[in-house]
Amino acid sequence: MTDADPKTAARRAGGGRAGARGGTEDRPEQLASGKLLLDEPAPGVARLRISNPEKRGALDHELLDALAGAAGRLEARCLLITGEGTMFSAGYDIGDFRDPERFADEAEQLVAHPFHDAIEALDRYPYPVVAALNGHAIGGGLELALTADLRVAARGTKVGMPPAKLGLIYSHTGLRKFIDALGAPRTRELFFTARNIGADEALGWGLVGEVVPAAAVAARAVELAAEIAANAPLSLAGNKRVIRELLAAEVALDPAVEQELVALRDACFGSRDFSEGVRAFVEKRAPRWQGR
Repeated sequence: MTDADPKTAARRAGGGRAGARGGTEDRPEQLASGKLLLDEPAPGVARLRISNPEKRGALDHELLDALAGAAGRLEARCLLITGEGTMFSAGYDIGDFRDPERFADEAEQLVAHPFHDAIEALDRYPYPVVAALNGHAIGGGLELALTADLRVAARGTKVGMPPAKLGLIYSHTGLRKFIDALGAPRTRELFFTARNIGADEALGWGLVGEVVPAAAVAARAVELAAEIAANAPLSLAGNKRVIRELLAAEVALDPAVEQELVALRDACFGSRDFSEGVRAFVEKRAPRWQGR
């Protein structure tokens, strides 16, 4: 799918309607069996809330498909994404990977397809996207937040990328987002140490743009989204596309190199270390790496 030009995007905005299809703050539209809630907290703002606190905001197939579908049909001039409770999202729902014989297939089916599609749908959204980190954002949950154009975090929030603790090679497209936001040195630190960092440190690194008290993060995010949505749609869509295209032009990979990077990542799904990393995560113990 190609990006809509600014005039087309402006027409989609429908004069500022959020396109929430009846969802209100009191009665949000329920998507993905209620695990994703859609409402319109301010004129021109559509809010998507990850609502499966019993799984710490984990991203499963159904939720990711609903997220991709919503991003593809909404017409709001600002899209706001947040979670519930003390968790924004714990990332991929790997807690269900319990059959050692199917680790590789299950991981690839989740990570390489519905997650990729959801990230792509958010990336293609023609207007600005704001992420409100109401709580911790880990792994794929952090990449989801980083796909947004702006991020506001609650004080006390922790963010981190644990692929090194799981034996997972992260996608080159995902790593590119971190390099764009943080630069290569901080990206190396985040991925090589696999440690979590607090909201204030994340602010210093550039992972988030603002840190506010936890009780204020929802209101502050709506305020910021409403401020954005009140601006000219042609400008919002046009400037967002220019920024995206300029960033993309800087990092065009040779097709052969890109194929190698994709193959490198795909190979890790079938590795003993990945199987061991996921098993150790499920069993809550230290992994025993073999290097293969």
